[in-house]
Amino acid sequence: MDNVLMVKTSKRLSRHLRHAPEEIGLVLDAAGWVGVEELLAGLKRRGRAVSRAELDEVVARNDKRRFEFDASGTRIRASQGHSVEVELDYAVSVPPEVLFHGTVAAALPGIRVEGLKPMRRHAVHLSAVMETAVRVGSRRGKPVVLTVDAAAMVRDGHEFRVSTNGVWLVAAVPPGYLAGL
Repeated sequence: MDNVLMVKTSKRLSRHLRHAPEEIGLVLDAAGWVGVEELLAGLKRRGRAVSRAELDEVVARNDKRRFEFDASGTRIRASQGHSVEVELDYAVSVPPEVLFHGTVAAALPGIRVEGLKPMRRHAVHLSAVMETAVRVGSRRGKPVVLTVDAAAMVRDGHEFRVSTNGVWLVAAVPPGYLAGL
């Protein structure tokens, strides 16, 4: 599969596994899982057929590791980033002392006042690697990377979880824990 098709397929899967499963007749379970065969049939009904081999390749090669199969390989879900109601059941984890968040300058006035909020998602997404935050911030323009004092947040009772693809998740980040504003 070439990179253009890989990106197109990944975006299509993200749409239906994170935001709009109903568009192709899917019903995610409480943890975001759906049968692989149901997904493939739904995509085909919408005229966007993906083979099982192509799906396997997207899951294996996607640079952001956005998707995961269950242990049996018969169910699939997005690792994080849902706007539909799901409970991903990731355990509370202790993050590195510092985490990073990529954004753009236009978002800074609101962040200075309210901190980082999940917006349309279930959690704020943070990275343990600055380069990842730069890449995320670059999607909407010139990136600004904020540093999150995760150690202080943990001391103050905030809970972090880490997705299977290494994205750190937290309910919100109040402005007092942010540097780089």
